[in-house]
Amino acid sequence: MYCRPQPFWATVAAFSLGLLAVVPDARAAEAVGTKDRLHWAFHPVRRAPPPADSLKNPSLGRHPVDAFVLSELEARGLGYSPEADKATLLRRVYLDIVGMSPTPQEVAEFLADESGDAFEKVVDHLLASPRYGERWARHWLDLARYAESEGFKADETRPNAWRYRDYVVRSLNADKGYDRFILEQLAGDEIWPEDAEALIATGFNRHYPDESNARNLMQRRQEILNDITDTVGSVFSGLTFACARCHDHKFDPIPQADYFRLQAFFANTAADDHIPLLFGEAKSRYDERLRKWEGATRFLRAEMEALEAPKRAEILSDYVDKYPEEIQVALRKPESERTPFECQMVAKAKLYIDPSSHQYLAPSKAAAAKLKGDQKKRWEALSQELEKYAALHPGPLPVATGIRDLSGTAPATHLLKRGNWDSPESEVTPGFLSVIGRRTPEAPSKASRSTTGRRTALAKLLIDPSNPLTSRVMVNRLWHHHFGRGLVATPSDFGVKGESPSHPALLDWLANKFIAEKWSLKAMHRLLVTSRAYRQSSEHRPDAFRTDPENRYLWRYSRQRLEGEVIRDNMLFVSGRLNSKMGGPSVFPALPAGMESRGGWKLSPDASDRDRRSIYVFVRRNTRYPMFETFDMPDTHEPCARRNQTTSPVQALTLLNSELTHGWAGSFAEKIHRESSSALGDQIERAYMWAFGRPPTGEEQKIAEAFMHSQARVIEAAAIADPERGVSPEAVARRTALTDLCHALMNSNEFVYRF
Repeated sequence: MYCRPQPFWATVAAFSLGLLAVVPDARAAEAVGTKDRLHWAFHPVRRAPPPADSLKNPSLGRHPVDAFVLSELEARGLGYSPEADKATLLRRVYLDIVGMSPTPQEVAEFLADESGDAFEKVVDHLLASPRYGERWARHWLDLARYAESEGFKADETRPNAWRYRDYVVRSLNADKGYDRFILEQLAGDEIWPEDAEALIATGFNRHYPDESNARNLMQRRQEILNDITDTVGSVFSGLTFACARCHDHKFDPIPQADYFRLQAFFANTAADDHIPLLFGEAKSRYDERLRKWEGATRFLRAEMEALEAPKRAEILSDYVDKYPEEIQVALRKPESERTPFECQMVAKAKLYIDPSSHQYLAPSKAAAAKLKGDQKKRWEALSQELEKYAALHPGPLPVATGIRDLSGTAPATHLLKRGNWDSPESEVTPGFLSVIGRRTPEAPSKASRSTTGRRTALAKLLIDPSNPLTSRVMVNRLWHHHFGRGLVATPSDFGVKGESPSHPALLDWLANKFIAEKWSLKAMHRLLVTSRAYRQSSEHRPDAFRTDPENRYLWRYSRQRLEGEVIRDNMLFVSGRLNSKMGGPSVFPALPAGMESRGGWKLSPDASDRDRRSIYVFVRRNTRYPMFETFDMPDTHEPCARRNQTTSPVQALTLLNSELTHGWAGSFAEKIHRESSSALGDQIERAYMWAFGRPPTGEEQKIAEAFMHSQARVIEAAAIADPERGVSPEAVARRTALTDLCHALMNSNEFVYRF
């Protein structure tokens, strides 16, 4: 084995006293000098008031965000663009916060509201909507590299991964403090071992891709730890920790020792794909019903298991014999005699070879499938008899997918030469970035489970208000999604090679404000979208463009292409087909012809489930849903902080030719036909209101009427009347032309962009 078991890390005695000191490793401290600490991201967050008084027109800077933004604009001889018109602003904020456009009625109500806080009331309404959590969960799931399959060649399904997705949606809707959000995801099982939400939250660190049939378990474990280290470092601290895996970071003050010190926090973790979610009285009631079923079926199950036993042994032997000798030795040892590292190896092996290590309430189908002759007939007869007792069974225990510590003692973590799993060097102890200096968190809670408390210590380091990275990184992520570009344009790279902040004073003010608002994400959303900076028009200004071609200093609102998920949701919404049901196992919408046999899936049996929001579409790691992939859905093998925004012919052709979009356009036209009069002008206006949140201009009205007349003449020439329904060729042609118009609107730039 590459790593011999070592005594528990150097501060184990402190744990027994209820204390934990996380101090810089000596080697790491030597690799970080005074010059390294000069980089802006490692400075303490400054507390500077908004510079409203220094503006040429202080009244424009009453909103604190505007005071900072205008200060930078005026320094460059620039100013804000005019405010966007009310209809444009309403559609912008709807798509931004809930991911769907406003209804014509909502547009009319907003336009009629002339009160000074009309927009603020809309923002509060949207933040209170359960659709907010569905929209913004997608951004976090990109960071969490969320997927519902393992990846690699087999790409097996993780049947309970969806619970983590629902946890994120619920957390955002409840405005859970970001500090609590971090604590739950990194150490929920350590701090709240009987809180179902906290246990589900640990799925954050279970979303790594995993080659579950790999025989080199030591290498497999190291690759998983590398993934967790890289993800935690980039998501919460906005730094490219992965660059320090093989050597000291070439640009940032992250020594290789710091990489493995961060990794040491997770050295004792293992996947747990069967975390029970019932506690207290609910669990007692479940257990009581289960005992009754077990009592009634004891003899049946015993005979079935006896028939299976030889085949079980064959299956087990087949897997065990393929492992290296040291793994086989660990598997044969009694649990009490295994070292911490051997416990890790056994956990990796048992997850795949021993289903009885999980909740096991029914005989093994794999073993039964190997039975033949009279034994098979007898097993099948017993199985049919067992089915008669199904009503007594309480059903499957609800379980989640996450991680846990294997014991109160962790295996040693070593710095690895060139990052190779089989080249260990000096041992390192858990710790955070040396460039930030010594940090002593509160004593970790060991609660009622056997755990080291290491992840609790890390989480508390991250949410420490004096940590200069966590709050800065998160408010920058919020800014990025609202404005299309972060104050730091590289949201997961606050290092030397990342971009420097365009508004450093504003970034620090927001970071302080975030903590002062008790880490409330909704408070920050409201602050950002009610600013004049957000409410500006997106119209082009040649003079400002010459000075600031990238709009780095926000002289206008930047137009943004919608994500594939939002485009699909909005098409379903305007067509009247969106199923608004929330939560639960993922759904399987229709796939292009031929995909079912190439990494696809069987359709959801309930057709309405296929029209649920995109957040609920099953995420297979090796096969992204085609429409989402076309519109730049990220690879789920690693965190994505900033999606690509490409423009390609495939995108236009997908919306133009897809059977799905044709079907949605037909439903859209049917809805317009129901909601409006038979007058052509009324139908066109209603279609524009649903698609764009505004009526057509005079020129657009003329073009749309000419288009529909032209389409209707062509269609009418080939139309056949339907006498049974009393439908004339003219009516068929008119309805089809309306479908074509709706299809054209859904294919337009205005539909797929936020202006």
